[in-house]
Amino acid sequence: MPESPRPPLRHMLRAVSRPALAAVAAGGAIGALARYGLGVAFPASPGSFDLGTFIANTVGGLLIGILMITVTEVAPGLSMIRPFVGVGILGGFTTFSTYIVDIGRAANAGATALAVVYAFATMAAALLAAAAGMYATRRLLVRGRA
Repeated sequence: MPESPRPPLRHMLRAVSRPALAAVAAGGAIGALARYGLGVAFPASPGSFDLGTFIANTVGGLLIGILMITVTEVAPGLSMIRPFVGVGILGGFTTFSTYIVDIGRAANAGATALAVVYAFATMAAALLAAAAGMYATRRLLVRGRA
């Protein structure tokens, strides 16, 4: 069965509200600047553990977990929070593309073991942080309602 052609990008973008696009853009600028600050604070060379990227992805995971519980269970009516904070700020702050590049740089520099450890440690830390953020936020909400 042939696939139906996807609509052009311009049609898909028109389906998204301008305020949502503006929220993503503004949030993305904030998140990218924060990520840049981490890169300056924790510079990494090829073949070394990139602490800045690790921190960004771990803290970003935690904040994404907190955000998702907050916007789905506490304040579902706040429509611009997800695009501004989730997609914008945290999308600009977390950097899984840099994480992949860092793995390749470490491997190319001959630090294969570091590349493997970094690959698994970053992903595990980000996922565990997201789960911890969700769990802690739910616990605080339940305690706050009791």
